Amino acid sequence: MRDEPRRTLAARLEDRDRRRFTGRRTEIAFLDQCLDAADPPASVVHVCGPGGIGKSTLLREVGRRARDRGRTVVTLDGRELGPGSALDDTLRAVAGDDRPVILLDSYEQMTALDPHLRHELLPTLPDASLVVIAGRGVPDPGWFAGGWESVTARLDLAAMPPDEASSLLAAHGVFDERVPAIVDWAAGSPLALALAADAANADAGWNAARSPDRPDILRSLLHRLVETELQDVRPSALSIAVVARSTSPELLRAVLPDEDAGEAYRQLSGLTVTEPLGNGVMMHDLVRKVLLADLRLRNPDLERDLRRKIADYLYERAIAGDPLLIIDMAHLVENPLIKWGFGWDGSLGMRIDTVRPGDAEQARRGRSVGSDPTLWPAILRYFTEAPARVAIARDDSDQMCGYMVCMSLATAPSFADSDPLMGPWLAHARANAGLGDSVLWQSAVDFSGEGKVQAMLGIAGVLRSGAVSPRFAYLPIDTRVRGAIDFAKAIGAQHVPELDAMFDTLQLLCYRLDYGPGGLFALVRNQIYAELGLPRPASAEPVRAPVVDLETVRELLKNFRVPRELARSPIARGSSVAERAEYVRDLVRRAAAEAFGDSETEKLLHSVLIAGYLEPLRSHEEAASRLCMSRAAYFRRLRTAVERLAEHMAVGSGHREPPRS
Repeated sequence: MRDEPRRTLAARLEDRDRRRFTGRRTEIAFLDQCLDAADPPASVVHVCGPGGIGKSTLLREVGRRARDRGRTVVTLDGRELGPGSALDDTLRAVAGDDRPVILLDSYEQMTALDPHLRHELLPTLPDASLVVIAGRGVPDPGWFAGGWESVTARLDLAAMPPDEASSLLAAHGVFDERVPAIVDWAAGSPLALALAADAANADAGWNAARSPDRPDILRSLLHRLVETELQDVRPSALSIAVVARSTSPELLRAVLPDEDAGEAYRQLSGLTVTEPLGNGVMMHDLVRKVLLADLRLRNPDLERDLRRKIADYLYERAIAGDPLLIIDMAHLVENPLIKWGFGWDGSLGMRIDTVRPGDAEQARRGRSVGSDPTLWPAILRYFTEAPARVAIARDDSDQMCGYMVCMSLATAPSFADSDPLMGPWLAHARANAGLGDSVLWQSAVDFSGEGKVQAMLGIAGVLRSGAVSPRFAYLPIDTRVRGAIDFAKAIGAQHVPELDAMFDTLQLLCYRLDYGPGGLFALVRNQIYAELGLPRPASAEPVRAPVVDLETVRELLKNFRVPRELARSPIARGSSVAERAEYVRDLVRRAAAEAFGDSETEKLLHSVLIAGYLEPLRSHEEAASRLCMSRAAYFRRLRTAVERLAEHMAVGSGHREPPRS
């Protein structure tokens, strides 16, 4: 009896990889045509996408399909391609085959060979050859010029849609109730899905919704996604790009005044994990998520300080006349209850659009408030008679995912007064118009069932209402929609029972939100400060005083126990050395008491400042020991505390006249 051939580990890996491959139906269909057709649509295919999006997995599947067809397959990885003529030797070795398939992975590591590949190597291959090139960057323009455009195609791998992501998890043995949370956490990245599946299989108690920042998963993602690419990027600029929704040169200059913002921006915009957004760049969602979690694990103080500085910059720009920045400000809010109804993070693949023919019928058929037979005629009038008051949320395939009807006192159409919902609300808003304008939602309907469209409609409503700086917001709360009342309460809205409306099949509650005298921008900044454990930013006008910069504050702290030096300060007041010095000390003490919040981290920063300067011990080393901190951690926090104090004094809250006894 003959022995069965021994099965190899390589064969086992191949079988497992084949069973786990799912999705990418459109790309596979195109590549199958390239393998099978007598006149293929392309002989050179560039597969492009960020790290972790599945380029290498797709190449392996193409290799299997090619071998199943009896074709010779050669695979080269740019990460393993050392110096010498390995590429030349490999391609020339298959030049005698009738239909070779060449797979070049990690091509960003070998782009210097572009001209050589096009002009010397590929032209010598047989006519029926197929070359598939996978890389993080975009192909060189030379691939689409000089005749190459007739045989070259480009496939951009996008995030996996939820159904394909769920299928991938199933292929990895994950079928349970944790699937939706993992799909949401992974943001369409096959690599993240696979790593999360491994974690779910190894730990039945792990849930991505409750503990998304597992260090082992983060380390694997960081290594596989970005470790090599980010080595030369300035850490400070990278941290800003991780915290902010969009990073512009102006933002970098504002937050990093002592660094070369232009060079930092060029580095960020040259990464394959960023893409243009407005006048800045945005980090790919999964990469941002992973780097943000890593930043919080390594340096939570820096992350919090950057979030505050970015919020301040956006606030100043917004109130100066750039209202669209409310989207970027909302990105910095972390409270999940608020983000349910006010945010833009779920907008990947979504956009806000105007009304088109047929939209009203789609809205009527949708699983929504609009299906109520009593309310629908009122909603329909806005679609047909006031379409400017309607906004439609659409996905990448142009399907309606939700809609809203929103207005201000000035933009409400005349028929709105007869609307059974809007009529009483408009009357109530007009009675309070002396305090400021109002933005009123007649409806805000999310067809997705995931709440992400709802959040977009919240911001879009404010921007499209016509209210320049509204004081109040009137929110229709459908009690059947999970999370709606929690959102209203979390954002501080108050129930106004007399404005509730009952229809045949539902009850809509009226919640009114008072943004406060500072309007929506101040409300959002106050929310960010509250989450950081900081006191609400002072709104009073500062008393005019000499400018206090970081260097001035450092000098004050260094000489805090030297009256004659303090008396020489330009901010000192009084007729004697003692009086002037005490004035400065009192100014600094009050500023220190106001500059820090109530969280444990904020209290620690305040304690470090006290021990280091205001009530100093014999040495900084003794202060670090007394606070049970390492020397490095102590000095890092001391530097942060001094910068915070300087910023607080610079905006004027530390300049006001001390109270007289």
